[in-house]
Formats: sequence, C-alpha cells, structure tokens
Amino acid sequence: MTQDHHDEEVLGKAYDSRLMKRLLRYLSPYRALVLVACVAMVFHSLLQVVGPFLTKIAVDRYLVVTEKQATFLDRWLSSDPFTGLTQVTGLFVLTLGLMFLLEYGQTYAMQMVGQRAMYDLRMEMLRHLHRLPIQFFDRNPVGRLVTRATTDVDVLNEMFTSGVVAIFGDFFSLLFIVAVMLQMDPLLALVTFSVLPLIFVATMWFRRRVRECYRRIRTAIARINAHLQEHITGMNVVQLFNREARSLQDFDQINTAHKIAFLDSVFAHSLYYPVVEVLSSVAIALILWYGGLKVLGDTLTIGILVAFIQYAQRFFRPIQDLSEKYNILQAAMVSSERIFKLLDTPAAPDATDNGNWVQQPQSSAGSIEFQDVSFAYKDDQWVLQDISLKIQPGETIAVVGHTGAGKTTLISLLLRFYDIQQGRLLVDGVDVREWNPQALRRRFGIVLQDPYLFSGTIESNIRLDPDLVTREAMEEAVEELNLSDFIHTLPEGYEQEVHERGATLSTGQKQLISFARALAHSPQILILDEATSSVDTETEIRIREALGRMVSGRTAIIIAHRLSTIQRADRIVVMHKGRIRELGTHQELLAQRGIYWKLYQLQYKEQEVA
Repeated sequence: MTQDHHDEEVLGKAYDSRLMKRLLRYLSPYRALVLVACVAMVFHSLLQVVGPFLTKIAVDRYLVVTEKQATFLDRWLSSDPFTGLTQVTGLFVLTLGLMFLLEYGQTYAMQMVGQRAMYDLRMEMLRHLHRLPIQFFDRNPVGRLVTRATTDVDVLNEMFTSGVVAIFGDFFSLLFIVAVMLQMDPLLALVTFSVLPLIFVATMWFRRRVRECYRRIRTAIARINAHLQEHITGMNVVQLFNREARSLQDFDQINTAHKIAFLDSVFAHSLYYPVVEVLSSVAIALILWYGGLKVLGDTLTIGILVAFIQYAQRFFRPIQDLSEKYNILQAAMVSSERIFKLLDTPAAPDATDNGNWVQQPQSSAGSIEFQDVSFAYKDDQWVLQDISLKIQPGETIAVVGHTGAGKTTLISLLLRFYDIQQGRLLVDGVDVREWNPQALRRRFGIVLQDPYLFSGTIESNIRLDPDLVTREAMEEAVEELNLSDFIHTLPEGYEQEVHERGATLSTGQKQLISFARALAHSPQILILDEATSSVDTETEIRIREALGRMVSGRTAIIIAHRLSTIQRADRIVVMHKGRIRELGTHQELLAQRGIYWKLYQLQYKEQEVA
C-alpha cells in the first residue's frame, strides 16, 4: 500500500544506545556544566536521606524515652531535649537550604546546556537543509521539516534538561535510600521492597502502552503541521474554490488521530500512577504492620519506624519519576531518530567540499553547451532526451514548447539543482559538475514566473547579500529597468516593509523587484522563465524597453509565450516531448511550417507587433 505523503517513517527501538551516544555528543562542548550538574545532583540525592534520619534522631533521642542507638551526631548533639530538638531542627533547615542551592545549580546548569545544545542542533539542521538536493524538498512537505526543527528539537531539549541528569539523580536517590534502609533494619527493608515485583509488572505494561502512543502523537503532530502549512499558504485557492468544508474535513481526520493517540496515553498515565500510589501505600501499611509488631516486641524503635515511613515515601517517588523520565526518553528517541534521519540524508553532490572545483574558468564570456544531455526525475522516465545545443557568448536564445516539454528542466540542470544522467553540460567550457556550485550560480541571474520575496524591505530583497551587491549597484539596476518611479511611489522607498512572500505587494510589483534583483547581481548569464507572464501590459512594455539593455553583453535564455519577447531572440529553440525539434530565427521557423508555426497560429498571431 502506498504510504501517505505526510505519514512518518516506521521507527525503531524505544531506546537505542547508538542514538543516545550520538545525542550526548552535543553535550560534549559543555561537559564542564554537565559535570557541575551531575555533582550537584549526587549531593542533592545524598541529602534526601538526611531528613528522615534527623526525624529518627529527634524521636528516639528526645521525644520517646528508648534505649539510645549510637549515631555519628551524638558527640555534637546536646542531651537536653529542648536544646537538642533545636539543634536537629537547625540541621533540618540547613539541609533544606543546601538542597535548594544544589537543585538550583543543577537546574540552571542543565537548562543552559540544553538551550546551547539545541541551538547547535538547529543550526546544524539548517546548514544541512541548505546542502540537500532539490529532490529532497520535492518529496518532503514543509510542515514535516518545520516539525523537525521545532517540535522534535524541543523534545530533545526536555530530555537534556529534565531527562538525562534527572535519571542519574533518581538512580542515586534510590541507591542511597536503599542503603540507609538496609542499614537500619534489613528485614523491614525487605518488607518494604516486597511490592516492587508488582510495580515492575505495572511499569512494563505502562511502557508497552505508551510507546506506540508517543509515536502516533508525533506522527499526528507532523501531519497537522504539514496540513496547516499547506492550506494556510494556499488559503486564496481554498476560498476561491470553496474548499473550506473539505479542508476542515481532512483536518478533522488528522486532528482526531492526534486526539485518540493522546487520550490513549492519558489513559495509560491515569491508570499507572494511581497503581504505583496504591502500591506505595500498601508498602507503608506493611511497614506499619510489621514495624509496629517489632515496636511492640521492643526490637524496633519508634524513630526507625517513622523514618522508614518517610523513606518509603521518598523511595517510591523516584520510581514514579523514572517512569515519567522514561516517557521523555521514549519521545526523545523518536524525535532523535527523525532528526538524524534528516541529518543523514546525503547532501547534494555539489555540496560536498572539493578542492578540485573550478572557481574561475579561463573564459568568462558566458558560453553554454548541451552535449547529448538526457535527464529523468525518476528512473527511466526521461524528461529530456539527447539535447544538443551550443549557445554563444552574448547570444539571446528563446525556448518555446507545450507545457511539460522540458523547458524549465533545462534551467534546473544549468543551475545544477539536478545532475544529468547522460551527456555533458558545459558553462564557459567547464562541466557543471566540476564547477564550485556557488561560483557557478553567481554567474546566473534568474527571474521566475512565480517570484519569491522574503520578509524584510525592498532593498534587502533586491540586494539579498549586502557583501556582494552594493547600494549603488541596486540603484543602477532599478534605473536601468525604469523602476525608479515605482520605488518612489512607495511611502518609504527602498525601506518599504515587505511581509512574508511579499503579501503586501501585487504580483507585478513582486516581479519587478525580482527583475531588479537579477540585474543588480551583474550576472554573465540571464535567465527569464515566463518572467513577464504575471505582469500587466504597461509593466510589460516597461520591461520590454529595458530588456535590450538587460541582455546587452550577456548570454540570455528566455522561456516565454509572448511573441514580443521571442521575436527579439537571436535563435528560437522549439521543444516537444523532451527533445529539440526545431531551431532557428522567428522567420526561419515560420517558413518551415512545423511545430513553431502551429504554436504561432495557436498562441502568437494575435500578439504580433507591427
């Protein structure tokens, strides 16, 4: 059965030592803080056994007249009950103060470590996303990737801050409590521990129950994010075609799956914690029964009995905490497996460091040559076949053809968004696979049919990288495109705020900014992919007037349907079903009365300019 595009992968074990070792490497730069937190946690765990011990001393030494049991504090404690109780109370308060300071230091240190480690992880994820091939983004919805960098990373942060060191602390708390209880009265300690097999059975049931719940919850969250991102981004289409009800229905299914998974986990929690609470109460009841009999038989002091009750309460609390930490650990394993699956996705071939890359070819004129190029997005479903074309420096080439003919794919191959399977593609005499990818892409200026603007200002969207494009170059590009009037009509000019995806601007205005962006970077090769299809007639005339200046001294590739643009090209390439079928000037192709002539009859005749 075909897996839904938004469904998550089937994941592995609830705990994976390999994943944990890899996660702990993110803590290694902050090992000093981790060490401070661990030391603080060990001493905090040790101090937890002090309170009941002091209670035992107060009861046996001062409140109930019994045969005194020697302790290491006897030499410092007064024999006077009032003074002695005051001393014990002071030690109790001092212990609480030290526990507060140790817990504060441990919490602060681990929160600091967690935030720094998550900062490093998010930066690594974004750097890796920048290096992934375009095919990866074709297959993975944006909502899923956003979930990786937000929800999944937050889960790991919870593990680092509340999981790893806390489990360490709970372990030592149990160890110290067990040691003290066995030292005080081994038989009473064994009676206390008699409920542990039942707690173990309940914990195993709880672990199995919540494991799958957590996976389903994370899967549902990723699908919710993907659905919301997709439908909010396309809200104009949703409303235009009255798809609100269908969108809500689809979201209801995803949301219901999340609710059911969460309720299943709630059921497991609501059953498990009362069971542990009841069993801990049973243990205290056994202490009262067995310990009370020993007190009546004068083989146990009341102080030890009271201390055992307090130790039992403190003993079962870490067990409950360990179960909660196990939940955090399970969620972290799920999230880490997803994150590392993303980080282990092979980077694009052009993203791998290569000291043999070409940075600057011998010739920088802007020549392009396709040599028997064939390409398929999937298996042997060829999108381009046997493409051979040589474009001279400074030449303007127009590419036309029906939808799906492979026109835009040519551009993607030139920019090395994809690697060709057969043939060679040369830019300035160098195979694109031998180019430094950044150096290669800096040679191109491209204007797409659907312009993309970032949040910021008009200036930041034109310049993109202030280190590469000066303000003077930006203003020169704006003047050359006759866009200065448009900029001056904006209330704040170049500093006019641009919202996400240019939501405050019209499609034509966004396209004008995209033209200025391409020209401001002074490219050797200019690519226009249906660049004037979204602008009005007046704007197109302004761009057409500037087009001659734009392509002057540059190699240009123009994909367009408007005859006014195509007629100016030095040569026109006609593509059909992934192959070049015709090549020549406008008049030469019309004289052939082939595919171009048919396209002209269907699309261009009414557009012809006198």
